[in-house]
Amino acid sequence: MTWLFVVLLGVGALGAGTVLLRHARSYWTLFAATLMFGLAGYAWQGFPGMPSAPRSAESPDVRASPVLIDARREFFDNAGPPSRYVLTGDTYARRGEFETAAGFYRNAVAENPNDGEGWLALAVALVEYSDGHGTPAALYAYQRARDALPGNPAVGYFAALPELRAGRLLETRDLWAEALAGASKNAAGLAYMQERLNSLDTLLAAIAAQAGS
Repeated sequence: MTWLFVVLLGVGALGAGTVLLRHARSYWTLFAATLMFGLAGYAWQGFPGMPSAPRSAESPDVRASPVLIDARREFFDNAGPPSRYVLTGDTYARRGEFETAAGFYRNAVAENPNDGEGWLALAVALVEYSDGHGTPAALYAYQRARDALPGNPAVGYFAALPELRAGRLLETRDLWAEALAGASKNAAGLAYMQERLNSLDTLLAAIAAQAGS
């Protein structure tokens, strides 16, 4: 119900914006795009039940959110804990220290070249360190993770996050749907990813309905 409330709230805000700014369509188009971007971010990492808290001036970068790591673990919940190097790297990634984290993830894949979670963690850290850009090193790590994790949709999920952050919802939807279609029936994280895809579909349908009204 909380997801439905958020979507309805967003649609309501969009409707109010179109009314209030009906004589300046260029402004309400910008308003709609901004609202869509905000809801897209919520669809990725929103937790409606999380209590609010003031953000101090010394708070870590928003990218340091543990959501990235917690989401990654959703795709490995039946594989046991990650390697010691990945666990150590995660402690730095949670603080937004992605360069240091990447060093530990590199140790993980050097020790075990078939460590799919290690390769995925490395790819995500490299993307975060480069402010969301898919560098050659990150793309290589994603490919190694894909090779080591046949049938696991994790790579497709995380590879689409830069699209989601940029507000490219249709592209995100296509990438997530493709990853789900190619996933094994018993792959870990399927329910998690399907929930995110359903939320994105609900958001897209609400935006389409509002645009057509």
